[in-house]
Amino acid sequence: MTSKKPSRLGFLVNPIVRENAVLILMIGLCPVLATSTSARDALGMSAAASFVLIFSNVVVALVRKFVQPTIRIPIFIIIISTFVTIIDYVLQAYQPSLYQVLGVFVPLIVVNCIILGRAEAFAYGHGVFDSFLDGLGNSLGFTLVLVVLGSLREFFAVGTVFGYVVTPAWYRSAPMLFMIFPPGAFLLIGILKALVAKFKLDKR
Repeated sequence: MTSKKPSRLGFLVNPIVRENAVLILMIGLCPVLATSTSARDALGMSAAASFVLIFSNVVVALVRKFVQPTIRIPIFIIIISTFVTIIDYVLQAYQPSLYQVLGVFVPLIVVNCIILGRAEAFAYGHGVFDSFLDGLGNSLGFTLVLVVLGSLREFFAVGTVFGYVVTPAWYRSAPMLFMIFPPGAFLLIGILKALVAKFKLDKR
């Protein structure tokens, strides 16, 4: 019996929906819940996490042959924290309002399960280009979920999307405020997960 080797296109495409880290593996949920209260905040967090994920994957793949297995995790954390420090300073300098909103969740990217997981499970065993594709695919999957969730929460809780009014005045006078709180986020994640599960079952 032979196992089919994933293609490079699979490294890029599969993490977006079929192997989505948030909706399928259910990891990295803390920043998803905390920073998806609006579409803008969700997009900002996605951009920061994607920068760290893609570049840490590439650097881990570059140095993997020189890293002893016994010290690989501390090395991964050093690499990831370097890119987190870069994006932390960039946000402070150029997007201070967004940095204030994201708060502690920017430095906490260091311990994001998705990023450390991809370094351990993929980049440490693959080449630079494949690791870049894996980082890009997982970033797109994370961004897709976060932005959709942020847009839905903002829509139901405030009546806007990216700050633009999209609902009538009567709705905005009595919106579904609970969507801005964690129970609303859990409810929407459950609905999105159910939709993905149905999509996967229909494909079989």
